[in-house]
Amino acid sequence: MATDKFAQPAIPIFDGHYDHWSMLMENFLRSKEYWQVVQKTAHEALKLKDLKTKNFLLQSIDRSILETILCKDTLKQIWDSMKKKYQGNARAKRVLLQNLRSEFETLCMKSVKAVVEYFSRTMAIANRMQIHGEKLEDVTIVEKILRLLDPKYDFVACSIEESKDIDTLSINEL
Repeated sequence: MATDKFAQPAIPIFDGHYDHWSMLMENFLRSKEYWQVVQKTAHEALKLKDLKTKNFLLQSIDRSILETILCKDTLKQIWDSMKKKYQGNARAKRVLLQNLRSEFETLCMKSVKAVVEYFSRTMAIANRMQIHGEKLEDVTIVEKILRLLDPKYDFVACSIEESKDIDTLSINEL
């Protein structure tokens, strides 16, 4: 393959945050054309790809975690085991989402010093909420940002609200 001559991108290292790691690892494996091995059990035609992909996966896992999955034979078994252990069950996800909602609702600019930091923090929480299944519209995020700006930026918020239709204003336009 021509792409094998280029430097290989770093393999995402698992740090306990399954959702983030699985997104990066899935993208990495798709780029190497190995993702189909994760999606189904290994067949004879896929055994070599399974071994190669398993190698990438094992390189990405910390030794302490690796010791808990050594008995798994196929990449599919390893992936499913990690997903079950680290992604969390529905109850844990609900609790996490509730905590994120609370953090989103109580966030205000007074806890951060710059508008850029406030915007970034709000977006980080909103993105994490969306990853965990929350349906957030752009208008909700835009209103949150404008509503809780420091009072010294009230003129900016008023100007944006009067010159733009908040219902159609995207986060990027804000």
